[in-house]
Amino acid sequence: MSNGFEGVFAALTTPFANDEVAVEGFRKNILHYNATGLAGYVVLGSTGEAVLLDDGESEKLVAAARATAGPGMKVIAGASSESTRRTIERAARMAGLGADAVLVKPPHYYKSLLTQELVKRFYFDVADRSPVPLIIYNIPQNTGIAVAPPTAVELSHHPNIAGFKDSSGALSNLTEVAPSVRPGFSFLLGSGNLLLAGLLLGASGGILAMAAVVPELCVEIQTLYRRGKLVEARKLQLDLAPLNRALTQTLGIPAIKYALDLLGYEGGIPRPPLLPLDELAKTELRELLAGLNLLPGKAG
Repeated sequence: MSNGFEGVFAALTTPFANDEVAVEGFRKNILHYNATGLAGYVVLGSTGEAVLLDDGESEKLVAAARATAGPGMKVIAGASSESTRRTIERAARMAGLGADAVLVKPPHYYKSLLTQELVKRFYFDVADRSPVPLIIYNIPQNTGIAVAPPTAVELSHHPNIAGFKDSSGALSNLTEVAPSVRPGFSFLLGSGNLLLAGLLLGASGGILAMAAVVPELCVEIQTLYRRGKLVEARKLQLDLAPLNRALTQTLGIPAIKYALDLLGYEGGIPRPPLLPLDELAKTELRELLAGLNLLPGKAG
C-alpha cells in the first residue's frame, strides 16, 4: 500500500506555559523535527492532549504546524467529535487552516447503539463532505469502539478515505485489512513497537508517539527496512521497545513531555487533570534514555 500518507509521522505534543498553549514552543519543536526525516505531523491527536483543548487553541496549533512544517511534509489534524455534523464542521475548519488530511475517531459515547453499520455511516457521511481526505483512527482502548477490519475494508473504497491509523496493538488487523483495501489506501501503525512487523506485512508507515521523542530512530527503522537490512532494523526495534512501553503504556503523556525536556525539545507538564511524573518515574525514564545513549551526560 502506498500513497501520499506514507512514512513515519510524529504524533505531536502540546506544550503549555501557565496552562496556556505555548505556540512558540510548539513551533520550536517542529523546526527541530523538520530535519529528522519524518514524513509529517499529526496535530490534535491523543499525544497532543486534544481532548483537553478548546477550539481556539486547536486552531492555533494547526495553523502553526502548517506554517512551520518543512517543504513537502504533511500535516494531519484531529477533527473528531461525537456528532456527524460537528465532525464535518471541524474537518472543514482544519482544511481551511492548511491540514492535508483529518484524523477522525469513531463516535463512542453512545456505545450500546453504535453498531458497525452506524460507524460506517458516520465515516461515509463525513468523508462525503470533508474537503480533505479522512484517516480513520482506531483506538478502542480509549473509545471502547473498535473499527472492525471488515468495516475498515469497506470504508477504504470511499475515494476520500485515505487511510487507517490502527492504535489497537492488534497486528492481526493489518493482516485482515491490507489484502482487500483499494490501491493507494494507507495502513498506518499507531504502536511504535509494531513498526517493523507492520512494514513487513505491508503497512505504509506509522503515526507514533515515540516519533515525537526519538524521530530519527523511528525513521531509521523504516530506512533499514527499505534497504533490506532487516537484522539491523530488528535490533533497533527491540532496543526501542522498553522506551516505547514507558511512553505509551506505563507512564504515558507526562513521560513523553519529560523525555522531550531531557532531549532539548519543549516538553513541559501536561494539562490537568493529568499530572507531571513523580521522581521515581523520572529516574526510570532517564535510565531508559541513557541506555540508548541519548543523553549527553548526567540528566537532571
